[in-house]
Amino acid sequence: MDPKKAVLKESSTEGIKELPITGPWLENVDSLEEIINYYERIGFQATHLGKAIEIWKKVEKKRENGEEVRVFLGYTSNIISSGVREIIAYLVKHKKVDVIVTTAGGIEEDFIKALKPFILGDWSVNDAEMRQKGINRIGNIFVPNDRYVEFEKYMIPFFERLLEIERREGRPLTASEVIYKLGRYMDEKLGKEKEKSVIYWAYKNNIPIFCPALTDGSFGDMIYFFKEERGDRELIIDIANDIVKLNNLAITAKETASIILGGSLPKHAIINANLFRGGTDYAIYITTAIPWDGSLSGAPPSEGVSWGKIKAKADYVEIWSDATLVFPILVWMVMKD
Repeated sequence: MDPKKAVLKESSTEGIKELPITGPWLENVDSLEEIINYYERIGFQATHLGKAIEIWKKVEKKRENGEEVRVFLGYTSNIISSGVREIIAYLVKHKKVDVIVTTAGGIEEDFIKALKPFILGDWSVNDAEMRQKGINRIGNIFVPNDRYVEFEKYMIPFFERLLEIERREGRPLTASEVIYKLGRYMDEKLGKEKEKSVIYWAYKNNIPIFCPALTDGSFGDMIYFFKEERGDRELIIDIANDIVKLNNLAITAKETASIILGGSLPKHAIINANLFRGGTDYAIYITTAIPWDGSLSGAPPSEGVSWGKIKAKADYVEIWSDATLVFPILVWMVMKD
């Protein structure tokens, strides 16, 4: 087309839901909740958070009305490293989720925090000096070595208990069974701080926690020490039967919702389980990963549709943000009523 002859065509919004872009007029609002109620109309990631609130509210309303929507929650270990741990523990205590998938750090750090807290630090430090002082760093969160020393004091007797159970039952325990028994162990051995633990409340409410990579972390280190010191090869953790259990929890659900913080193994384990039922019905992703490198962590929900892991007609949204910023807001806005 000759650019000299190009003309602007009259625009048409026919068939498009018209929602004017607008933010809160601060003279007319009295609470943070009222401001967040505008999020869907602000644009950019605020709009995505607003949509996530509406999706989860829809799921909650169905559940309150007695309809089955099985909620799968996935998160990476850094979520438990942070104060979002307590938000997740609240959800588990009040049975707002039905199935959890996490990484090894999501298990061990939850237990360690019931012994001693992590410490708020800084991003700008001399990491070589931190190493000399015996302080490990997760971003601006500090974890002194004595936390792991304390963890080992509990894990060795726990592994002895697991070994006795496996000998008695004549079979290896699955990772989800190990985590359940860890919750029972916490109930017996730990004090009041256990009541902020995800594992503890999952045990109390019989909510399964799956961790296919349970040995990828300090938990695995402790197993290594346990086996090497005893020359023992008996203690085995079965991950194969957990795949059957996880997949069947998706297959047998009338509807499913997948809420995933971060990416990696927990994300794929959840959406791949939903593949066997034709895809999840609802999905909320919160991530900082980008899709341009082809990684699963950065893959948007629409890519999951191409695999059949998310239904084509599913209600889904992806929020590009640090979960520590938006997940507490999301949970509060959904659960406050």
